[in-house]
Amino acid sequence: MSTFFTAWGYQVSFLEFFAALTSFIGVWYGTTTKRITWPWWIISSALYGFFFWSVELIASALLQIVFILAGIWGWFGWGPKGAKPGKLTQRDRALCIAGLIVAWLIFTPWLQSIGAAAYRTDALIFLGSFLAQVLMVYEKYESWPVWFAVDTLATIQYGLLKYWFTAVLYFAFTIIAIVGWVRWLKIQKSYS
Repeated sequence: MSTFFTAWGYQVSFLEFFAALTSFIGVWYGTTTKRITWPWWIISSALYGFFFWSVELIASALLQIVFILAGIWGWFGWGPKGAKPGKLTQRDRALCIAGLIVAWLIFTPWLQSIGAAAYRTDALIFLGSFLAQVLMVYEKYESWPVWFAVDTLATIQYGLLKYWFTAVLYFAFTIIAIVGWVRWLKIQKSYS
């Protein structure tokens, strides 16, 4: 990959830079409940899919396919004026947590068997992101606390793997998740 610039002694490729930029824009738009978030997610997911595949983070690369499909689903699922956040029932929250744990117990050994890097955390990032994305498409404000947890873990993982630019991006996502959580909760309460 061609180097665009060097940051913190790390060579940031054109691919990683533009994936990060478009991803940041898409996630920020998501906090505003605006439908325009979805095309940005699709573009950034395609770019990050290539990046993660090239560095053998298989689950993170596969996750980008999920994000692209969710971007299409979200575009058609949200109304023209954007999302109308709602909340999950206690039962649905418990099912989400149980499903996440079971899926992680199944997915982690598979990733290990194919030689994926950081398979335990990458599996949790994949599954947590999948859950958060589905909740976001369904306009549930609980997507944001899930994003907060996933983004915190991803910040640590990408930092430990020395993908500094992406680690900084995920740190920004962690902060944005708090913003999104507060905004969506406020909007959700106005609908109640």
